[in-house]
Amino acid sequence: MGSDVAIGTRVEPRAGREAGPVRTLTLMGQRMDAVTASEVIALMLGARAGGRTILIANHNLHSLALVRTSAAMQAFYARADVVEIDSTPLIHLARLLGHEVGAEHRCTYLDWREAFFEQAAARGITLAYVGGAPGVAERAAELLMARWPGVRIIARDGYFDADPASGDTAAIVRWLGEHQPDVLMVGMGMPRQENWIAGVIAQLPPMAVLSVGAAFDYEAGVQKAAPRWMGRAGLEWLYRLVHDPVRLARRYMIEPWLLLPELHHALSHEAVSQRHAALRAVLAAMLWLPARAARLLRPQSR
Repeated sequence: MGSDVAIGTRVEPRAGREAGPVRTLTLMGQRMDAVTASEVIALMLGARAGGRTILIANHNLHSLALVRTSAAMQAFYARADVVEIDSTPLIHLARLLGHEVGAEHRCTYLDWREAFFEQAAARGITLAYVGGAPGVAERAAELLMARWPGVRIIARDGYFDADPASGDTAAIVRWLGEHQPDVLMVGMGMPRQENWIAGVIAQLPPMAVLSVGAAFDYEAGVQKAAPRWMGRAGLEWLYRLVHDPVRLARRYMIEPWLLLPELHHALSHEAVSQRHAALRAVLAAMLWLPARAARLLRPQSR
């Protein structure tokens, strides 16, 4: 596991980084980029013109829990050209560890969508969307094109065989090749969308590719997005949990506990251990109590 206080600048920019090197940091053993919404939008809109296929990923607490045990997710993030920090708690953790990041470095679709579509409409770009239930993506496309007439949107649902070797996937790759979109957004939920992107990105023409979860469900009105103040305050998870407790209970009530060992490791680094000794003690207790309870509740052998 890499140092959780390491921070640096990539000397050799990866695809789409003509504007300059991107400041990179490591949190919970995973590489992330301190990018702003305007920087992400510039990469998205410049990818096809630059002749590159750029993968823009994002990390939040859910992805950090999944990537620990998924080889496909690990391959996805290894291929990513930029990894947004899509989590207010991760921004707070980065600052706690001494990184110079702020609220402007939290990047998520709902926060940059307005600026993106304004610029996309002015440039007349083509956006492709893959995901959602039948009819949802198409409805979202209609609403978005009505509001921003300069944008052309092609869409299809996410109900297909997502195996990279399947006939369904081959047909979608051909569809993308025929339409040559500037941007591809894939919204099929974690980890399905990331796994599919990792399996097909080498076959795609130049474009920006992003995993966007329920973005078009929000646009079509199928799901209601949390007020943006809740996102900025780090409370979006609570809004989503209240509105969809059955599906999201594990994500928000159990998965964060699985990350406590990595968080304890991050705060144990020599550079921060003295400043956060009290917090480390609390985390140690939080790690010890469930383990102790499990031992006490375990049936005794006769």
